[in-house]
Amino acid sequence: MNLDAASNPEDFDRYSRQILFPRIGIEGQRKLAAGTALVVGCGALGSVIAETLVRAGVGCVRIVDRDYLELHNLQRQVLFDEADVESGLPKAIAAKRKLETINSQVRVEAFVEDLSHRTISRLAAGVTVIVDGTDNFEARFLINDYAMESGIPWIYGGCIGSEGQSMTVVPGQSNCLNCLMVDGPPPPGTTAGCDVAGVIGPAVNMVASIQSAEALKILSGNVEHVSRDLTVVDLWLNRFTKMKLGNLAEKVACPTCRQGHRAWLSGEQATTTAILCGRNSVQIKPAGDAAVDLVELGERLRRHGEVQQNEYLLKFQLPELLVTVFADGRSIISGTDDPARAKSVHAQWVGA
Repeated sequence: MNLDAASNPEDFDRYSRQILFPRIGIEGQRKLAAGTALVVGCGALGSVIAETLVRAGVGCVRIVDRDYLELHNLQRQVLFDEADVESGLPKAIAAKRKLETINSQVRVEAFVEDLSHRTISRLAAGVTVIVDGTDNFEARFLINDYAMESGIPWIYGGCIGSEGQSMTVVPGQSNCLNCLMVDGPPPPGTTAGCDVAGVIGPAVNMVASIQSAEALKILSGNVEHVSRDLTVVDLWLNRFTKMKLGNLAEKVACPTCRQGHRAWLSGEQATTTAILCGRNSVQIKPAGDAAVDLVELGERLRRHGEVQQNEYLLKFQLPELLVTVFADGRSIISGTDDPARAKSVHAQWVGA
C-alpha cells in the first residue's frame, strides 16, 4: 500500500469500522498498511487467513503454496470456486487473482514453491509476521527454526475433524513449537490426517480466525496482547480450552529456543518426499535447484500420453496415475501414497 496516500483519512474509509475498534485505531491501521504477512500454504487455513488480512488492509500479503486446486478443496477453502478449479491454476496464483479484486490497495505476492531450508530466507525476507497454513509438521518446524533465528513472530495453526489448535510464537518472549514437541514432529503415519479423520469447514474457519486475529495484533503494533497459551477448540463437542504453557521452554530445555539448535533450517532435518493430506498423492522435491523447462517436457511427454499445461505446471495422465510437474522441479504423483512408487514414476517420466 502507498503509505503517503494511505496517510489521508479518506484512503482508510473502507477500514472505518476496523479503525473504530480502539485497539487498532488510525495508528494501528497505518501500521497494518506498512506491514507484510507471509502466509505459508493457501489451502483451508491459508485461504481464510490470506483473505482476512487482505480485507483488513495489510500492506503486503505474500502467499507461498506448492499445490494446485481440486474439486474437494471447495468444501473448506472458501476463497476459491469451481471456475478456479477448472482453470487448473496453482492455489497461490488463483488466490492472488481473487484477492486483487477484493482490495486493490494491498500488494499480493504469489509464489508457487515449496518451503524448504533453501527457500525460506528468500520467501520470508522483510516480513513482519509468518502465519502457518500448512498441513505438515516438517514445514512448521522449519518455520519455527527460522523464526527463532530471525526474531520474526509466527502463528501455528492446525485442524482435523472438528478440532483445531493455534499458538502464537514470539521469539524471546514465548514458548516455541519445539517446546511443545521436544522430540520433534510425530513419525509419518502415527497421526490421522484429513484423509482419514476428515475435516469440517467451521473448524477450519474458527482456527483461521484465531490465527488472523493474532496476526492483526502483531501487525498493528499490539504484540503485548497476543496469546501466550495453546488454544484448542472442538466445535462438535463444544470445547474451548486454553492450555497454559508457563515456563515450558526452561522445563524441557528446548533445543531450539534455549539451546539454539536449527536442525530444520540448516537442512540437517529434511525429506525429499511428502504424502499430501487427503490426496492419495506424494510430492517429490528435487535435492537442489532443479528448475524444469515445462515446454520441452510437455513436448517429450505428449508422445506417451495426455498432457495439459500452463505457465505454472504440467499434468501428465498415466493409466492409473497423474503426474503434475511444477516449474521449480517438484512433482506431485497422484494415485498412490507409496513414496517409493512415486519416486520411481518421477524418475521414469520427469528425470532422476
